[in-house]
Amino acid sequence: MSENPRTDWPYPRPEQPPVPKPGDAAHTVNVWLVPNFSMLTLFCLLEPLRVANRFGRELFAWRLLSADGEAVVASNGVRIEVEGVLAEHALGDLLMVISSYEAEVSVTGAERAVLRHVAAHGGRVGGLDTGPFILARAGLLDQHRVALHWESVPAFRAEFPHISVSEARFEFAGQRLTGSGGAAGIDMMLQWIEHDYGPALANAVERQLVHQRVSEEEAWKAGAARTLENLPRSVVRALAVMETHLDQVLSIPEICRLIGQSQRQLTRLFMAHFGETPKQCYVGMRLDYARRLLADSRCRVTEAALTSGFVHLAHFSRVYQARFGERPSVTAERGTV
Repeated sequence: MSENPRTDWPYPRPEQPPVPKPGDAAHTVNVWLVPNFSMLTLFCLLEPLRVANRFGRELFAWRLLSADGEAVVASNGVRIEVEGVLAEHALGDLLMVISSYEAEVSVTGAERAVLRHVAAHGGRVGGLDTGPFILARAGLLDQHRVALHWESVPAFRAEFPHISVSEARFEFAGQRLTGSGGAAGIDMMLQWIEHDYGPALANAVERQLVHQRVSEEEAWKAGAARTLENLPRSVVRALAVMETHLDQVLSIPEICRLIGQSQRQLTRLFMAHFGETPKQCYVGMRLDYARRLLADSRCRVTEAALTSGFVHLAHFSRVYQARFGERPSVTAERGTV
């Protein structure tokens, strides 16, 4: 693809790659990589800044950090070298925490103290994907609306019922930035660029990345349409009922009564679309919910079982291990410090 598709394009290709060093740019972003972080989230965070440098020149610099200064392995197994230790380079225009799976396994009280130090000195602090858990456990998200990956929302609400969870892909207000990860990082950085340098530069970066920002309502409708467009109406309604009754479990005949469908016909439809009966699908949804609670919060096994509608702990442990290949207590141990 040509870098200059139009003859009147106002931003020529720079002679050198636009990657200034910290201190040489108007803004420095320090990125703390937590083991098993999402590579996609990291790239989506940095690429808008790189492209903005191409157009605006030396606007943004970034520095990758780890807790100990050693390389960090992403969730895809790729090893990423870093440029420093978190405790030594945290202060800047923004400290962004990027984590994904098992975010709390390697995070200590010392790292949370660094986050509090940055916030106390007026620095912006943010978290993407499961990063908001780390910020919340450091006490930095009280009185803030929080956006995070949708899979982690139930566990976050269980652990932090006093914090308001947003349905948006990201929240960028004041000194706290939170987002769901992935492509949401592009939109978050575009908003920063637009806020500080105006819509012309943000729109130029957006075009160069072949990316189109959409409203939260449009994004939700598009996602819902893609997910549900090929499912019969009765299946969609049954899934909605199941989703809203994960803790107080309904019988399949009761679900059929609520949606006005015979059990025989609903079973046929579920088998055709999912290869499972409605009961098997419902149990799977509840187990997935329990796993999110155990993996992303400090919820105990008994609490996770009851919250996902399992009255008998032995039965819960048995079906959980059959689905995920490990006991729920093992998952819970990874979700604690």
